[in-house]
Amino acid sequence: MTVAANIAGHVAVSAKTTDYYFPLYLYDDADPQDLFADHEPGAKHSNVNPDLVRHLTAAYGYAPAPEAVLGHVYAVLHSPAYRAEFAEFLRLDFPRVPFASTAAAFEALAAEGGRLIALHLLESPELDPPACRYPVAGDNTVRTTGKTGLRYDGDRQRVYINADQYFEPVPPAVWALRVGGYQPADRWLRDRRGRQLSLDDVQTYCRIITAMGRTIEVQAGLDALLAPVLRDPLPLKLD
Repeated sequence: MTVAANIAGHVAVSAKTTDYYFPLYLYDDADPQDLFADHEPGAKHSNVNPDLVRHLTAAYGYAPAPEAVLGHVYAVLHSPAYRAEFAEFLRLDFPRVPFASTAAAFEALAAEGGRLIALHLLESPELDPPACRYPVAGDNTVRTTGKTGLRYDGDRQRVYINADQYFEPVPPAVWALRVGGYQPADRWLRDRRGRQLSLDDVQTYCRIITAMGRTIEVQAGLDALLAPVLRDPLPLKLD
């Protein structure tokens, strides 16, 4: 599962799978009769299953905001223990997400999920300033792979884009991290071979590397938060 601020193109996550979008909110059309009218969207409504909200409200004593529900789901799906235990089911079907039986457990997971969401949208204050640097001046051209092109130096934790220029530090775990079958730290630059990186490109890549490192840190603590939820999930029977 990944999160996006806007709808992306087909196979944006992986060329091997079909992308499915589950918007957090739905908007009323200001003028549904005119497809080409220039109008602002109407009122927005939560797209969270109302039956789920009723169950959560009864269990926690309040109705969680849609963002909190998304955060809880996002945290569960990024738990290494959850992914390992349900790997076969995740390959075959949509994931089944257990919900916490207590408000405290729900809120703890929702907070960490919200942190991950902000990181993955590159909106987190944890990215300012980014941990990754780009210290050497040059023409900023991403050369083809080889001794003077795009390559990773694990000993120095550097990603070289040409003979002299590089990003650092890029830890091995960050370089090897895969999302949707892709290795983002490599693929993002590989897609730009032969091009000159703009200042915005450089800043974005530094933030991406930092976000990936922070993601690994957050994931390291998710299993402990999720363990009691897996032992005693909230009983749900949704319509």
